[in-house]
Amino acid sequence: MSARGAPIRVEGLRKSYGEMPALDGVSLEVGKGEMIGLIGPDGAGKTTLMRILCGLLVPEGGSAKVMGFDCAREERRVKEHLGYMPQRFSLYPDLTVAENIRFFADLFGVGAAERKTREERLMEFSGLGPFRKRRAGHLSGGMKQKLALSCTLIHTPEVLVLDEPTTGVDVVSRAEFWEILDGLAREGIALLVSTPYMDEAARFSRIVLLHRGRVIAEGSPAEVARGSRRKLLQIRGPDTVRAWRLLREEGPRGIEALRFGDRVHVAHETDEEDSSVRRALAGLDVSIVCVSPGIEDAFIALMGGKETGTA
Repeated sequence: MSARGAPIRVEGLRKSYGEMPALDGVSLEVGKGEMIGLIGPDGAGKTTLMRILCGLLVPEGGSAKVMGFDCAREERRVKEHLGYMPQRFSLYPDLTVAENIRFFADLFGVGAAERKTREERLMEFSGLGPFRKRRAGHLSGGMKQKLALSCTLIHTPEVLVLDEPTTGVDVVSRAEFWEILDGLAREGIALLVSTPYMDEAARFSRIVLLHRGRVIAEGSPAEVARGSRRKLLQIRGPDTVRAWRLLREEGPRGIEALRFGDRVHVAHETDEEDSSVRRALAGLDVSIVCVSPGIEDAFIALMGGKETGTA
């Protein structure tokens, strides 16, 4: 850690839009070589926090610092050390991969002596070398994200802030992208990465769960998952949706049925509740197994059992 402290330090951050609080006293730190996950649904405050770190929004209270520089008062110094990749990175579709990287090199004032070396390194680590002459508009979604990250890295920032970088990217490209981010963390870069995908939580050394502008949990993925202390049954199969509706409408008291994609988790406390669930679903084409709680379960428990599933 430098004499300035953590590369990212946020203390008591507050920001509202009208009467709606977007951030309500958020505090967090990201150390050198850490990759911290900012996890929460739309409207949780993730993007607002990141825009404040980049100097694009001014907070109403608290403080945000990057490499010791205040994001509201020293934004020019912050930009020297920070790379920001928003949800919709503005690549130029008519420029080639190489031309986009060179454009951002100009934008960040990268000198001629450094430019060629940095460009070649970025081409190699991103795997974009064979496509350097391809127009950005003709790249796949995953390749566009790799190019956007390369443009963000052209001025060799010590801090990276990435807002949902894998949204809309196919599974294979997502895995490749995470390998790149892991490599950057090993090089000592501090990364704050937001994601709406709960299954990506295990990628991080620490996660911060945000809900309605507040931090509701922080720790390693395993520590946060243990925040859900109730027993769980997992239900999967052709009749999963029918099972979920039945349990919500007519299920035994004391249980909570939560739907996550193609499966339902049933939180309960007693063996009798377990038996009651199994009896209620007898005759439906589903499997019922005991499972350990995950990030989704912890999130629902911590935010008060509000429903995430949809019919």
